[in-house]
Amino acid sequence: MVRNLVVRSLALRHAIRNRVPQLFSYRLLSLPSKPSLFAAVTATASSQLSLLPSFHHSRSLSAAAAPSDLVLVNTEEEFNNILTKVQDHSLHAIFYFTAVWCGPCRFISPIVGELSKKYPHVTTYKIDIDQEAIQGTVGKLQITSVPTLHFFKNGKKADELIGADVARLNHITEKLFKKD
Repeated sequence: MVRNLVVRSLALRHAIRNRVPQLFSYRLLSLPSKPSLFAAVTATASSQLSLLPSFHHSRSLSAAAAPSDLVLVNTEEEFNNILTKVQDHSLHAIFYFTAVWCGPCRFISPIVGELSKKYPHVTTYKIDIDQEAIQGTVGKLQITSVPTLHFFKNGKKADELIGADVARLNHITEKLFKKD
């Protein structure tokens, strides 16, 4: 198991350093029995991630920014309120589940941002799965890999994308949200 974590860490560092998009998603794993080793490997991978620039623009729920920006969802209560609003008012929405440490998430993040500008009538909600206040929602929705995107059309879940497949992301958004 130790070797497996080290190999994954090295592959992650290589992919980040070379911006290799072939890492399509990360499966969420349970913590190993030796947290100190896990912490060391995670710290190494996180230090590599911190070298990358931030690619997304975001706003909080209370900010008065343009509708094309991503809306950050920080708590389970916020998520439930938003989901209820989307369903009750038959709205179009994208729920983007991501993590700071996730290379494929960083790869697809600017594309998600561009799509939110291209389709201003669709609100994109960004959920960081590592926030403690959102853990219950992540578990209930069975989010096991990141990035994961849930697409809602007219208040109903219409599609799901797991991984950083740009072609499929573009296809889904075009199919669901293109105005005639």
